[in-house]
Amino acid sequence: MESKNTVSSSAFILIAAAGCLLLGFTLGRNTGEITPISIEEASEIFGLSFTPAEKDSMLGSLENQRNRYEALREVKLDNSVAPSLVFNPLPKGFQPEQTQRPLDWGLATEMPLPEKESDIAYMPVHELAVLIKSKKISSERLTKIYLDRIKTYSDTLQCLISLLEDSALEKAKAMDAELAAGKYRGPLHGIPYGIKDLLAVKGTKTTWGAMPYKDQEIDMTATVVNKLNDAGGVLVGKFTLGALAMGDVWYGGVTKNPWNLEQGSSGSSAGSASAVSAGLVPFAIGTETLGSIVSPSTRNGVTGLRPTYGRVSKNGAMALSWSMDKIGPISRSALDDGIVLSIINGEDEMDASTIKAAFNFSSKTDVKKLKIGYFEGFFEGEGSGSQNNRDVLDLLKNQGFELHPVELKTSVNPRAIQIMLSVEGAAAFDELTRLGWDDQLVAQHKNAWPNTFRAARFIPAVEYLQAARQRTILIEEMHQIMQDYDVIVTPSFGGAQLQITNLTGHPALCLPNGFSESGSPTSITLLANLFEEEKLVMLGDLIQKNSDWQAKRPPMFDK
Repeated sequence: MESKNTVSSSAFILIAAAGCLLLGFTLGRNTGEITPISIEEASEIFGLSFTPAEKDSMLGSLENQRNRYEALREVKLDNSVAPSLVFNPLPKGFQPEQTQRPLDWGLATEMPLPEKESDIAYMPVHELAVLIKSKKISSERLTKIYLDRIKTYSDTLQCLISLLEDSALEKAKAMDAELAAGKYRGPLHGIPYGIKDLLAVKGTKTTWGAMPYKDQEIDMTATVVNKLNDAGGVLVGKFTLGALAMGDVWYGGVTKNPWNLEQGSSGSSAGSASAVSAGLVPFAIGTETLGSIVSPSTRNGVTGLRPTYGRVSKNGAMALSWSMDKIGPISRSALDDGIVLSIINGEDEMDASTIKAAFNFSSKTDVKKLKIGYFEGFFEGEGSGSQNNRDVLDLLKNQGFELHPVELKTSVNPRAIQIMLSVEGAAAFDELTRLGWDDQLVAQHKNAWPNTFRAARFIPAVEYLQAARQRTILIEEMHQIMQDYDVIVTPSFGGAQLQITNLTGHPALCLPNGFSESGSPTSITLLANLFEEEKLVMLGDLIQKNSDWQAKRPPMFDK
């Protein structure tokens, strides 16, 4: 494997972006002479002070830099162009397992076919796969069940961008024909699914949930979609995301939570999670940069898996943060997520950030041999969902696990390092800010992307790189915490774990663990070492086989 730098994003783009406003002229055009006064005003923003002689000496250099910014902007950069510096989450001396062994999902040989179509719609992938393989249901019939549910409920949920009915039925019929001829592609053969609409599919719109791109067509298909299609999956729809991968507000409205239509679905994988929760698809693909799988999985009461950074190719996906974006499945069970991950896993020459790593899962592995830790401090108190979190610990103890208390403590501030996300997002959507397209986005509050991207222009390139250096420290410290355990259990939003693990690239499995007093779903999160998702699937599967939290259905859509 080629050597990869641990710093991410383009310093060149950042210098152009950060220096421009800092030196007192508007984005996109030179408005006047750089003076000692403008240097003084700009330097106050990032907490530096220079003597009159120092400011005078800088004038020529700063003018040259501004000219370079203008030269950089003469080159149009597509969102798909990644920086030449590639983030690598691997701690010193760590290498993931390379040898891929045969997968054993332990699937049943027989499965009864429910009479009611709603009961079929809510079956997990690992059961639907048995029905398909045994020919108790055809892919065509199964696909029609989900297409009908999408057409019935997607407007209510505001979760759909594009319905791909014709191509889905064509693919389903082809999968049935292959099966009749004795060809079986595996557990996703003939299984319908959906994707978050930041993944390109040739011949469809890829809107990124944002008004400036609502008619955009990208002439390619994302690697993960190609892999799912090759495995026999039947793509039925492209689901909503919060605009440019934030929240649940998109250009067409607010995606709804099936458990409470007065509440949004949370984001940014809003449509994917809402659709799975309402039985519109058995699984969908989401993405996470800083909680966009975990948060909607929690809100909608479904099971989401955020893979290790670098395990799944981002080729064909909208870039928000090159060093933090991750693609993963949202489904009804941990086992389903594992099945999907086994398909989309893999190094990709089209994505330099991918890392070769095996994904080895076997139902014959003794889950009871896992060493389990838990972030003890996050389970204290009586906040919303706290008892549900402790119930998971009790379940594990009753299954014979010894639980080891762990403290999550780091020497660096993850919130400070998070400026990297703001800078990379501002670079990815440079034109949105410079050309004023950001005014078209629905969300315009202080914490929405338009303001975040504008403010990011004031982050100096030096501070971005200092954050990247501290991120290296964070990676090593998190590795020291994780390496003594196979899985660590944590409340999904306990402390700073969500920020930390997204920055370090660690995998997480978010699964339902009950409901709050108000009736909203709650969740628990399992963390593992880098590239050890099979342990998350093993423990998540045990939890779900010994509880019924994931089996609950939103009453309004259980029809």
